[in-house]
Amino acid sequence: MKKPVVDYRDFRLSKLTDPRFSHLLLLLGWPVYFALYFLTENLIPVENCHVIHIPLDDLIPFCEIFLIPYVFWYLLIVISLVWFALYNVEGFKKLQTYIMLTQAIAMTVYILYPNCQDLRPEVFPRETFFTYIIGLMYQFDTNTGVFPSLHVGYSIAIASVWLKEKSVGWPWKLFVLVSVILISLSTAFIKQHSIADAFAAVFMCLFIELFLYRNYWKEKLFSRKKNA
Repeated sequence: MKKPVVDYRDFRLSKLTDPRFSHLLLLLGWPVYFALYFLTENLIPVENCHVIHIPLDDLIPFCEIFLIPYVFWYLLIVISLVWFALYNVEGFKKLQTYIMLTQAIAMTVYILYPNCQDLRPEVFPRETFFTYIIGLMYQFDTNTGVFPSLHVGYSIAIASVWLKEKSVGWPWKLFVLVSVILISLSTAFIKQHSIADAFAAVFMCLFIELFLYRNYWKEKLFSRKKNA
């Protein structure tokens, strides 16, 4: 079994600034995000929001089975952060920073450009366990603050960091990649997002990728030129 690079059994809150554990300070970005999420969800009236809708949205049917990858997203975030915290601290820093930047950019857009979507079905085509759960989700997660999609943004961040991790094999990387694709598609198929929200998240993550990994991509580019 792989040995953790940090022994967290010795961790105490009083040691949060200790060099061994200081990377965990990045997790403080989550309470900030949740506070901003609460504010944007509750203080921005729907009538002040611009509706995000493109023709492609009308071609995508509602499909409740996509609830599975949509919900798996939460577990994938936890698995990824825990694994990197245990086995690759630099990877943890990159992943959490990537997530925080997506949060910061998305929340800035939600505040400066309030937006929403009008794609949710008024009546589900079928009554199943999945549609029941989606109905509950619609109640606590409003249709505002959707552009860009954080579901897609976080997923791209997770895929980016995992695909660069040298200590894991291609089966896991392939699993992560397929999961991320299905998660991104799920946002449109369960009508939580417009496809435009996903496109915006890809565009956003492209800039974050170049910012966080500019040296990585420079090395890739130069090594290819040398081998050419």
